[in-house]
Amino acid sequence: MKPRPARIGFYLALRQLQRTSVWTTGLIIFVMVLTFLNLVVVYGILVGLIQGAVDQTRVQYTSDVIISSLQDKKYIENSPNIVSLIEKVPGVESVTPRYREAALLEANYKTRKDTDKPNTASAQIVGIDPIREQAVTGIAQYIIEGSFLEPGDYDKIVLGHFLLSQYIPVQSPAFQSLDNVGIGTKIRIKVGEVTREVTVKGIIKTKVDDISVAAFMDDAQLRSLIGRTDGNVDEIAVKLEPGVDPTTVRDSILLSGVGEFAKVQTYEDAQPQFLKDIIATFGMLGAAFSSIGLVVAIITVFIVIFINAITRRKYIGILKGIGIHPRAIEYSYVFQSMFYALIGSAIGLGIVYLILVPSFLANPIDFPFSDGILVAPLNETMMRIVLLVVSTVLAGFVPAWMIVRKNTLDSILGRN
Repeated sequence: MKPRPARIGFYLALRQLQRTSVWTTGLIIFVMVLTFLNLVVVYGILVGLIQGAVDQTRVQYTSDVIISSLQDKKYIENSPNIVSLIEKVPGVESVTPRYREAALLEANYKTRKDTDKPNTASAQIVGIDPIREQAVTGIAQYIIEGSFLEPGDYDKIVLGHFLLSQYIPVQSPAFQSLDNVGIGTKIRIKVGEVTREVTVKGIIKTKVDDISVAAFMDDAQLRSLIGRTDGNVDEIAVKLEPGVDPTTVRDSILLSGVGEFAKVQTYEDAQPQFLKDIIATFGMLGAAFSSIGLVVAIITVFIVIFINAITRRKYIGILKGIGIHPRAIEYSYVFQSMFYALIGSAIGLGIVYLILVPSFLANPIDFPFSDGILVAPLNETMMRIVLLVVSTVLAGFVPAWMIVRKNTLDSILGRN
């Protein structure tokens, strides 16, 4: 039986690779590795800038599922029963109910003269059970001065670092922060018509705005300040057991009727639209930048194969003259290109998943608004490998086809 062109082409490709200079092969593979990293890493870092912020918000604030008041309600009605119900849902690990109220903070009020500008800042006062909150968000680990709240800490408060001028020295009339406030400083908080003097116990610093611009106090005290004696809270954060799908738990909670009293969302549902738009935009930018590297790789392979085929015109002509099918010769260059792409991609995979991804997780990029990570989902990476291989194969086939289609005798004699 006559051998198929693909089989002959594969044999010719092996012979050609064995005879090719190690430096030439290494250079082409190096280009493939760089192209692969450009396709995966540039895109992954751009998306990772925002993904880092999303992950931090999930861990430190919303957790896996967040339940908030309905649009036309001030708080979540029937909250105690809802909390009890959620705790019994399969997959739920812990729950933290919170009170949230707008407040005005004021410092240095005892020494301020009538002609001095008030030392004030607006904030969200968040009333929490310290034990429950720590179980869900681990918020105490972000304390940079002082200590976090403990159960029964009356007249004590923990401030987000955005509320203090020593951490955010912004000189803008639209941005208010407290001057000369530290651990042990007494400040006054005004919630509605009620004013209370409290002591700063701790300062918390994160890159999650909902925490950085908030002030935390014991939920029992805030409840008394706002006069809410029915136990109804403003939001409930739900942490799930590892591996549990937030969508499944959200749907289970909705099926139990909670949707009549509150808005139930996964952490993804709760993302603001502008954040989703930024992720999409950065993804497009990453794809655009990566495509430049892909074009460079295609051109490089095209030039290498073209020069290789030109210098071997006589050899190609002899192969055609002894009866080797032209398609087999074309296949040989296709297999060579595929070899370069696959080896380069395999090395790139090892670099990305064994070195880069763990390194970024252990040492994220410190951006002002997030801890940037490298986002490299395996399914998307495999799609980029396919794109790289197809592009490289095409870049190898075209020059081979251009040379092979030349007249056999002209190729043997070296005539144009």
